Amino acid sequence: MSVKKVGILTAGGLAPCLSSAIGFLIDEYTRVAPEVEIIGYINGYKGLLKGESIKVTPEVRKHALYLTEHGGSPIGNSRVKLTNVKDCVKRGLVKEGEDPQKVAADQLVKDGVDVLHTIGGDDTNTAAADLAAYLAKNNYPLTVVGLPKTIDNDVYPIRQSLGAWTAAEEGAKFFSNVVKENTANPRMLIVHEVMGRNCGWLTAATAAAYRKLMDTKNYLPEFGLTREREDVHAVYVPEMAFDVQSEAARLRTVMDKNDCVNIFVSEGACLDAIIKELEAKGEEVPRDAFGHPRLDKVNVGSWFAKQFGEMLGAEKTMVQKSGYYSRAAAPIAKDLELIQACAKKAVECALAGVGGVIGEDENKGGELRACEFPRIKGGKPFDIDLPWFNDLLAAIGQVKGAKVKTDE
Repeated sequence: MSVKKVGILTAGGLAPCLSSAIGFLIDEYTRVAPEVEIIGYINGYKGLLKGESIKVTPEVRKHALYLTEHGGSPIGNSRVKLTNVKDCVKRGLVKEGEDPQKVAADQLVKDGVDVLHTIGGDDTNTAAADLAAYLAKNNYPLTVVGLPKTIDNDVYPIRQSLGAWTAAEEGAKFFSNVVKENTANPRMLIVHEVMGRNCGWLTAATAAAYRKLMDTKNYLPEFGLTREREDVHAVYVPEMAFDVQSEAARLRTVMDKNDCVNIFVSEGACLDAIIKELEAKGEEVPRDAFGHPRLDKVNVGSWFAKQFGEMLGAEKTMVQKSGYYSRAAAPIAKDLELIQACAKKAVECALAGVGGVIGEDENKGGELRACEFPRIKGGKPFDIDLPWFNDLLAAIGQVKGAKVKTDE
């Protein structure tokens, strides 16, 4: 298939890879196929439905790698599910009676796009796969090549999603300042809520990165500046059960000794239990276009602060969320290397007419390839049996709980 025009869109939440992925894609096309025209759809699938796009000019091609210095997405994001017709109509993206998939397909036909690069999580890329199937069924060939963006690092069968390493490092930096709040009040409980709806990888990786950051600092216990006060005292992730009473007893001892307790918790930890509790009180939990509970309305961190604050005899509790700080960052060197490798492979596959989501395939020995769309899905659980996580728990004196059953 001859590729004449390429479309790029970013969708879903932010991650420290979107701007860089766009930059590397543009740079690679300019290097190996400079004749290919490139456009970017504004605000993801919303822009596709509305026919709003921006052209990649010669000036943009010349300075495309400037984009690797930034977080966010220069062409914008949105959360739009093409198969959720009711939501698309409600938001004015399509008219009553229109099929969003057909509207999107017609726009791609109108724009003459041969390849669509989608940079997003499993929802973004499976939506793209559905769209490609729809177009193929209607005799319009379109190659869809996705890049796996999610700081949760929870996409099957991708070994490492783009931006996740950076999000962990940024979350660690965030908490290195927040932890000093334990000097502002006696018996302080600080809850660091980290993003991760179903997967605790980011919470665990952030805690591990923070403890490595602590290794670079000096302490002065003779004057009250101790590592113990600033350490991580507990880590709670969706994949691991724990006994509230025994944990409260352990952390009460930590509080009595250090005058503070620092907890790292995934925003999805104990989520089902909290939702049941809220619904039992007659409270409705709002959901997004994909049917996911709105985590900003559930407030897992606040629930943990209330439960443990009372049991630990905390004089003051504080909940701090690092998600928005972390996900908008520019990528660190480790992520940049992976993003560039994936972008190069994405262009190679696109020019060869091979669709899929680019990543290190866990079922193919970690080979960097286009993973077939039917194999792509989210919700991959964090493996709490990983040695580095066990070492983390042992170092902070936390007994590992039982593994929570998943739909794996």
